[in-house]
Order: sequence, then C-alpha cells, then structure tokens
Amino acid sequence: MSGMALREEAAPLVPRNRRALAALCLILSMVATACAGGGESRIVAFGDVHGDLEAARSALRLAGAIDEQDRWIGGELIVVQTGDQLDRGDQERAILDLFERLRVDARAAGGAFHALLGNHELMNVRGDLRYVTDGGFADFMDVVAYEPGDSLMVWDGASGTFRAATLADFEPRQRARMAAFMPGGPYAELLARRQVILQVGDNVFVHGGVLPSHVAHGIDEINHAAQRWLRGEAELPPVLSGPQSPQWTRLYSSDPDSVACGVLEEALTALHAERIVMGHTRQEAGIASACGSRAWRIDVGLAAYYGGPVEVLEIVGDSVRVLRSAH
Repeated sequence: MSGMALREEAAPLVPRNRRALAALCLILSMVATACAGGGESRIVAFGDVHGDLEAARSALRLAGAIDEQDRWIGGELIVVQTGDQLDRGDQERAILDLFERLRVDARAAGGAFHALLGNHELMNVRGDLRYVTDGGFADFMDVVAYEPGDSLMVWDGASGTFRAATLADFEPRQRARMAAFMPGGPYAELLARRQVILQVGDNVFVHGGVLPSHVAHGIDEINHAAQRWLRGEAELPPVLSGPQSPQWTRLYSSDPDSVACGVLEEALTALHAERIVMGHTRQEAGIASACGSRAWRIDVGLAAYYGGPVEVLEIVGDSVRVLRSAH
C-alpha cells in the first residue's frame, strides 16, 4: 500500500463501498504503524484549510481523528493543523468551532488536537479583511453585540504600525466580523487558546517558519505574547510582525538553498529538534521535504479556493510519511 492511496480492484475480498474501504485501509495502516512504532506517539499534521469545512473534515478523517459525525475517534492520536483556517472560504466559523470542540474532546480521550495561529488569523484580528468572502462577513453577523463607536487598534499597512480606529471606520457589513475578532472579542479569545509555535518531541510545528532569532527570543514568550494580544491585554510585539515573523517567513518553504538549510539547522539544534513542519506556502506537487528531510512543507492547497489534493503528514518516532486520499 502506498500512503493512503486506495484502489478497489486491488482488493476484491474487501467491501466495495469506497468509504468503507477507506476506513478499513486506515485501520490497517494505524495497526501497522503501532506495531512498527513500538508504542511511540502517532502525530498527524495538515496544512491550510482557508474556510473549507469539507477539506478540513477530509484531512481529519484521513488522519483517523474523526468519524462521519465529526466525533473524535483518534484516542491518543496527536493532530496538528498548522494555521490559516480563515479567509478565502465561507465556512470559517464552523471550522473554528469544530477545531475548538476537537481540542477539548481529544484531550479528554488522552490525545491532542492543536490548531496553530497562521498569518490569516492574525490579519483578521488586526483589521486586515482583504481576503474575507461575502459569506465570511455574513457568518459572524450574530456573534456579539457592538456599537459603531467601539474602539480598537488596526494595522496601517502604509506606515507599518498600528493606529487607533473605531468599528465605524469599517464598512457596515464588516463591523460584526471585526467585533468578533478584535482583541478581546469572542473569536479572538478562542484564538488566544492557541500557539504560534508548537514543539512535540523532536518535531517543531509552525505556520511559516522558526528562525534562530525566534528561538533566542523564546518560543514560550512568542506564544504568550500572541495570546496576550489576542485577549486585548497587550500590544502585538515586533517579533510577530513583518516578513521574518514565524507566521510569514518563507525561508524554508519555497526552495531553500544551502544557506537557508544552514539557518534551519541552527534553529533545530537550539531547539533539540529533528525536523520542522510548516504550512503557508502551497506545494503544487503535494507535501514535500527539503534540507535533507529536516523541513516538511504541508500546505497542498486543500481548500476549494485552490483545489489541491487531500494529504496529511504522519510522524511516528523517526518514521515520516505522507498519507493521501484516494479522491
């Protein structure tokens, strides 16, 4: 069996129904992984979903995390989604709510579900709504009561700084969404439960990348600073702004050369880690590795906006492989 690719004609004695066959193959794959892994944690990661609920569900089912009713069935499985749940699609609220429920249910079952903060999550909180769809505005109309005079700080792209504003500065159709995502708003509070950078054993997960300067700044401090800002308790620090921030850098994800790989080696050594897993930059040929398999790029354009395949990355100890849907 290659990854999770399924071909009914190759297994005449198993169910003909494609969904049942996929489930059977997934179970067999997980059993084989458990035997080979010697009891090591099974981790599955997937990339940007951009407002496409069905794409998110497909990745989670391929991972063995949820059933057809979206209930957690992963047990002690660890799932990481590397950010960018928002923008470009109409089902963002359903995705955020599903991910929050899975966070709670996975923990209760002895596993874990981690949705990270991508650049599009932070863009929405700081008032950058360029990539929001009409459905994305409509979906948040009934989330929270607000007044047009409610104040907030928004990002001014021209000056590269935050400036004072009110909800009245936004178009009427934008105000309810902005009230939901502004620092201290209900969906900003939900995002404040998440991390920018996550390390699980030898694996580092992030949306864009982790540079040596981020390690020196302190991974915990970066996470806590983002969470404080999302709760409305502090300003967004410089380390989380600009093209070299953990959410924006593409140093390892486009086509890293030996210099970039050397920078990655320095960061991983400082973190006592073996590999980095990131989204943010779409890989048109599917999940790809670089820098001697120290960097894994997992944004395959899952969302309908891009029309990419359903692929996830499975890690068990030192074993790393790509699982692919038959569809």
